[in-house]
Amino acid sequence: MTTTRPADAAAPAEHVRAHATVDPVPAGPALSGRGLHLAYDGHVVAADVSLALRAGTVTALVGPNGSGKSTVLRALARLHRPGAGEVLLPEGDAAALDTRAFARRVTLLAQSRPVPGGVTVREVVAYGRHPHRARWRGTDHDGARAVAHALAVTGTAAMADRAVDELSGGELQRVWFATCLAQDTAVLLLDEPTNHLDLRYQVEVLDLVRDLADEHGVAVGVVLHDLDQAAAVADQVVLLHGGAVVSAGTPAEVLTAADLSAVYGLPVEVSTDPRTGLVHTHPVSRHAARRPAVRRPEPVPVA
Repeated sequence: MTTTRPADAAAPAEHVRAHATVDPVPAGPALSGRGLHLAYDGHVVAADVSLALRAGTVTALVGPNGSGKSTVLRALARLHRPGAGEVLLPEGDAAALDTRAFARRVTLLAQSRPVPGGVTVREVVAYGRHPHRARWRGTDHDGARAVAHALAVTGTAAMADRAVDELSGGELQRVWFATCLAQDTAVLLLDEPTNHLDLRYQVEVLDLVRDLADEHGVAVGVVLHDLDQAAAVADQVVLLHGGAVVSAGTPAEVLTAADLSAVYGLPVEVSTDPRTGLVHTHPVSRHAARRPAVRRPEPVPVA
């Protein structure tokens, strides 16, 4: 396993390429942000951020708390209006579409959603069809097929008649995925979808993210805190710090010891698994050097 030693965590700020931006994708992105400037009550949280999401590709947004990841994702979902810059769909400016038309193209799974009481999984998944229903009659000719497809893809068909308020956290997250899939959009935005899930459900959620891109051609933009998860699931990684893009590219290109150590403010070692090619990160605590290596007991010979 090849390992890159971290840069000094106390390195000056100029070691972080704080004004880099993501180059436009020549193949034509399914959704992109160009020169986004985002603020809350006059406080700038993102400046001149550009990125693009492509069909069949998972793009992970990573960075420390307060780096602007979730705000950028909300801007792409038209839930945070940019002070400058634009959000673009293949047909042009996303701001030109009404809410229902935009919701037929882009859906967002937020960090938390209220759990409705007294409704079944199937009924919740059907909520995703709202943008497709006729405005007056409420008809949706493709609704039953879309809901059945979403239940099947997410492995929630067996629980379709269960009440959602009886589900575990991992099961409920799959239901929310099914709701997004039933919305039948080309773009799926996810804000920390593995948050508060145990290990098994984290893996299942990330597998589902990968399946949606690989098997269904969905353009996925996902905010993740876990760098190893980002390296495992994403085709492209965007590293943000202080509201700016530090670097963007493949996991191997972006998740470097130098940039991660400077951005997170502590030494970070980076290694590549020679068998899988996956990048692994290891933050180095200040007590690491004092910890003796664990010595494994010698095997007891069998008589």
